[in-house]
Amino acid sequence: LTLANNNMFNPRLILQKDGRHPQILYLTTFLIYGIIALGWEIEITRYIITIVTCLICQAVGIHFTTKKYNGLKSALITALSLCLMFKANLIITIILAAVLSIGSKYFIRINNKHIFNPSNFGIIATILLTNDAWVSPGQWGSDALQLFYLGIAGFFVLFRVGRINTSLSFLATFIGLQFTRQVIYMGWPVDHFFHSLTSGTLLLFTFFMITDPVTTPNAPKARIIWAGTIGVLAFLLTNWFYVHTAPLWALFIISPLTVLLNKIFIHKKFSWS
Repeated sequence: LTLANNNMFNPRLILQKDGRHPQILYLTTFLIYGIIALGWEIEITRYIITIVTCLICQAVGIHFTTKKYNGLKSALITALSLCLMFKANLIITIILAAVLSIGSKYFIRINNKHIFNPSNFGIIATILLTNDAWVSPGQWGSDALQLFYLGIAGFFVLFRVGRINTSLSFLATFIGLQFTRQVIYMGWPVDHFFHSLTSGTLLLFTFFMITDPVTTPNAPKARIIWAGTIGVLAFLLTNWFYVHTAPLWALFIISPLTVLLNKIFIHKKFSWS
């Protein structure tokens, strides 16, 4: 009994037990860093509202469906993602984004599986429905050290959820196309190319949004194709339509392709333990 109790409070075992645990830990760490070091303290009330709204919506959904309240962990990840990426002037807009994010998990489903990453859907849908929502990549600044730590933490989480191939496929495609266009074709300085990639939002997208194991294709080959397609579309939206948050829009547009890829590449469906 003593050993069992010790294991319950062993941080290492807690992180290993569920892939959502390290996600929650690192997203929370990034949010605290933003509040302390980047001046986000004025947004604390909005962060609390976002988190509470997501948890309430998830609890209601669980009550009427599975009755498995460990699903609240997923809602917390969604809420933290919204806190780190989503901006709005009005409180009602923030609540709307949270409701749409969690609601999409229950009302937009195919084959008993939601097809949109919740925070991605909530952000894009709220931007489309209101004139009061946006994503601010510049809020992270471009400090190389902080982005390096963000990237390292992201890779750690990916190893836990088994979606490293998704992230690498997207990065290889998007960065490869950007390098070819900016450096090789247009002759821009390499430092300009690297500066264009120093976005905390891009790294959060790469490591915590596009790699959502529930909404990515089930088969590894399908995930590589899917993520590469998102990389191509993000490249096109960035350079020809001047969309500064192109990866988020690309994911939103390509997400329904998951259904087709799951039919072509048969593989066991992921579920949180």
